[in-house]
Amino acid sequence: MSVQTKTTVKMTAGALAVLCAAWGMNALAAGGKAAAQAPASQAVPGASHLQDKWLNQWIEATADRTPAPLKAGVDYGMNPRTGEFIWPKATPEVHEGQPFPGEFTHWDKTTFTKNVDVIAFYPGVGSPFHAWNNIADFDGKRYLYVHDRDYLRILDVTDPAHSKVVYSKGAVWGPKGPSEKWDAANVQDYWGGMTIAWNKKLGKPVLVASYEIGRYGLMNEKLKEPAHVAQQRNYNSLKGFKVYEMNGPLPDDWKLIATRTTDLEHPKAPIGEQHGSGSLDAPEYYGGRYMLLSAAPDDSYALTEYANYLYSPGYQVWDMADPADPKPVKQITVPGQKVDDPASVFEYLKNPRAGNRTSWMGSRMPIFLPKALEDGGKVGFGAMGGLGLWSFDLSDPANPKILGNVNTPPAFAGTEYDNAEVSQYERTGYVFSSGYPMNRDCYEPYKDIWVINAKDPANMQVETKFPRPTPPEGAPYTDFCQRGGNFGPKRANAIGQPGAWQQGIVPYAFYNAGVQMFDVQDPARPKIVGYFVPPLADTNDLPSYTLGKGVLAMYTEYDRNIMWAFTENGVYALSSPLLGKPVMGAPAKPWPAR
Repeated sequence: MSVQTKTTVKMTAGALAVLCAAWGMNALAAGGKAAAQAPASQAVPGASHLQDKWLNQWIEATADRTPAPLKAGVDYGMNPRTGEFIWPKATPEVHEGQPFPGEFTHWDKTTFTKNVDVIAFYPGVGSPFHAWNNIADFDGKRYLYVHDRDYLRILDVTDPAHSKVVYSKGAVWGPKGPSEKWDAANVQDYWGGMTIAWNKKLGKPVLVASYEIGRYGLMNEKLKEPAHVAQQRNYNSLKGFKVYEMNGPLPDDWKLIATRTTDLEHPKAPIGEQHGSGSLDAPEYYGGRYMLLSAAPDDSYALTEYANYLYSPGYQVWDMADPADPKPVKQITVPGQKVDDPASVFEYLKNPRAGNRTSWMGSRMPIFLPKALEDGGKVGFGAMGGLGLWSFDLSDPANPKILGNVNTPPAFAGTEYDNAEVSQYERTGYVFSSGYPMNRDCYEPYKDIWVINAKDPANMQVETKFPRPTPPEGAPYTDFCQRGGNFGPKRANAIGQPGAWQQGIVPYAFYNAGVQMFDVQDPARPKIVGYFVPPLADTNDLPSYTLGKGVLAMYTEYDRNIMWAFTENGVYALSSPLLGKPVMGAPAKPWPAR
């Protein structure tokens, strides 16, 4: 059965009394005298009357500190003296563009490269919003999987210069929108974030797909949409994961061998009655005994400010010794996640983001492993949004322990600590972590990539940050914000990339700044040594409401030195001398590694 991993918070009776009062609890809980009961018809100060009890507890525990809207050209915008953008200090989440004086009124078509070569561009293979990626080899051919909840595309990329789509399901986007209608509230037949790994027991690749509550198109404001909150509590799709045997490259070749819910208290609950968030993003799994997930197991994980999301996901450890019979091992919970735990609420209220009705709190991806547990890995790092970066002792995966935590000043809207880049950790002891922009037109603080000294994981320290990309010489803009859309880091390496991580070089997807390549040979002194800034899509390619993303995802084949950069209107195959000479045919060894 699942056991939570948490730290103990000691509180005085007075502190508990304050906390109980914030919750609307009876003063007797703190050892005081009970107040006289008010008439039932009289309003109770500070009480929330939402239909959802978990949201009520969160509202009653936190003060409303929603950031005020800002005025373009006054509170933020271009500095006419320097040509640099002055960033907002704090903003609410918004769903419309926030143009500022000096921003382009067209979508910029210029392109710039340094130490990056374009091999090919393949339009229309993804989505304007998101792309998960995987690679698998079958019968001497390499296949690239590109997918989200509303589509799956499989490309034969054996020759990256002449790739072709061999399987397509779901909408293809064009200037008039998607080729198929899609109802975000009724999605059952899909693959969520996937991980492909070689399983020695089966002697073949297995595919593990996450199933979570959709993050887009279901709800905008949880405090004003009780019907949508109820729909998510009783979600009409799986909250958990599925395991497939891969007997070939295409879905018709895959055999479903296990389905599990991440609702650990109700493992037999049918769809519609499963609690919690489901499994977020792609599982951290390398084909051995243990798998790590990002998941909230029940609805009490409600301490989060994000307007359209109900959960603060923690982590789960699963035993995959028999991939056809996965078994839950542990739930990992950090202080500041559970709304029904006074000690957790106490920790949450110490966070300066509490009450801002904007910040994502909790994990968005599983724990990041510098080395697979099967290969002797003993430590993992969890990026947990506004809760910061956490380190975990995984030397005994069945009994994980919290080691440490580090955080930085708030930077909202947008996500913080979305991911942990651990490719250089074994060599250097450093971890890189960032959030990413959610508001358009730079209407939020910039999302720095933090350089964290984690040589002692129990005492992590923020040492510096990556340099912010600036426009190349000859660009028609003086700041990337002028290109419009989103500007800032997304993510670097993805789970399950072929080959070994490149040491000293990390490529990042950077939205309208394209691909930015950083020299991290000395991680305390990172520098930009390469980039590819592609032209931005316009209404000849896609509807206006989808535009401005630029490069929204990266996937790197380190065994062939090929980078795949996914934009709103297609995918670029790229190479770079910083990685090495590209292999333009089948790799020397099949992936996933046997």
